[in-house]
Amino acid sequence: MTMTTSSPRELPHQPWGRVRQSRRAADRMMKIIATGFTFTAIFVLFWILGMLVVKGIGGLSLATFTAVTPGPGTEGGGLANAIVGSFVLTFLGIAIATPIGVLAGTWLAEYGRGSKLANLIRFINDILLSAPSILIGLFVYVILVEPFRGYSGWAGGVALGIIAIPVIVRTTEDMLSLVPSHLREAGAALGAPPSVVITSVTWRAAKAGMVTGILLALARIAGETAPLLFTALNNNFWFSPTLVGGVSNLPVTIYQFASAPYENWQQLAWAGSLIITVSILVLSLVARRIVAGSK
Repeated sequence: MTMTTSSPRELPHQPWGRVRQSRRAADRMMKIIATGFTFTAIFVLFWILGMLVVKGIGGLSLATFTAVTPGPGTEGGGLANAIVGSFVLTFLGIAIATPIGVLAGTWLAEYGRGSKLANLIRFINDILLSAPSILIGLFVYVILVEPFRGYSGWAGGVALGIIAIPVIVRTTEDMLSLVPSHLREAGAALGAPPSVVITSVTWRAAKAGMVTGILLALARIAGETAPLLFTALNNNFWFSPTLVGGVSNLPVTIYQFASAPYENWQQLAWAGSLIITVSILVLSLVARRIVAGSK
């Protein structure tokens, strides 16, 4: 019994031309759709920024940075106390988050590696990254505001710190994981203990990325409103040096002034929004500059 095999030349002709045409058409269609959505997003972004600049500049003046927030029905006023309060709360939050985030990220990258505990911590950190900030504010309210029967800047700083920690943990671990292992081996070969290798070798090699992560976390918490409503709240005066009681801040001030019927309050809300946006933009540019300079 003989078996016959057909040569490649005898195979039925395949319509490769039609296949190529359909693929090219699909590729063009995908490019058109992607480009269209890209320009739509850019248009909406510049629309928002343009409206913010046009209305925000109208509310900017010297008094915006020197006068305190006005009371209901009064004229004039500024955002000096809110700007300083936001700076203090943001500084507290990043001061709490930086050592915890850096050390936790270092442990995950240098000691934990593939352990089950490290995987569990990464999973929890990912949950915190996507957790609604209002839930964090409610959590801090239960543990720091309700027991002490009053709002405080310390509670606001803790809430902002909890929001910033997952960002710093993730960026620190990622940056340290990019450090070549032969640098660690060289340090160990010289007899240096792991702690010295980490602080003198791996941290130095990844410092630009780690600082960038801290700046990104700072930009992340600079405009948070929901957690401050439950913790620091707000007021129209300068806050106490002890940070006990309501602490004025830009996000909550913008929230209150934007929904108020007073025209000067609404102008100050636009001005405050512009100040926060420009601050976050500057932080983002500085972070990018640090990353670019480290390459």
